[in-house]
Amino acid sequence: MKNTVIIAALFGLVVGTLFGPLAQADGHDDAKATILEKFPELISADISESPIAGLYEVRLGAQVTYVSADAKYLLEGQIIDVNSGENLTESRRQLVRAAALDKVGDSSMVVFGPASAKHTITVFTDIDCGYCRKLHREIDDYNEADIRVRYMFFPRSGPNTESWYKADEVWCAVDRNTALTAAKAGKTFESEECGATPVAQHYELGRKFGIRGTPAIVLESGEIVPGYVSASELSAELMK
Repeated sequence: MKNTVIIAALFGLVVGTLFGPLAQADGHDDAKATILEKFPELISADISESPIAGLYEVRLGAQVTYVSADAKYLLEGQIIDVNSGENLTESRRQLVRAAALDKVGDSSMVVFGPASAKHTITVFTDIDCGYCRKLHREIDDYNEADIRVRYMFFPRSGPNTESWYKADEVWCAVDRNTALTAAKAGKTFESEECGATPVAQHYELGRKFGIRGTPAIVLESGEIVPGYVSASELSAELMK
């Protein structure tokens, strides 16, 4: 019971994983077996060696933490390469986010801009968020800057709220792009009952990413840029 509480606290009650089962034999099965014996709750996690000898990286969803090979110690924090200055923990999180978004795919998002665009960003958006609306009013600027915008829904008010229902209605519209533009402008649009929508999936993934505010821009690398950023500023950053 004590171990369950510790794991739940570290991973924010994340259930399941964005990836497959535990990594297969790689010469370190004994350490993994020891960790799983101590923390059976991690059976779905991806466990691998960290850059520090004797310390294992444990990934559940987009969460990253560390466990010693003997399973005696848990470490919640960042590993930074002193020589290069790189935050290795954040780099791993970015890879996890990018892979998770690839798994969702364009077909479950509302996309503005051609697939041939030089850059693609994924934006967690709330239809009623002021800065989300500002970003969308400038959608042509992003596309002209060769940035394709993929929208995922993140109603900050949560399930069973007006913003959530609007997101469902946009998804059920015949033309989702036109409907999203209308919704963000506070206008009506035609929509029909279409059964399950990806809104809950988007929202849960955003929570696993640690997103709390919108818009939240995820770059192709998996880096999260919080808040509104103009097309020109974002283009300059992506060109670096």
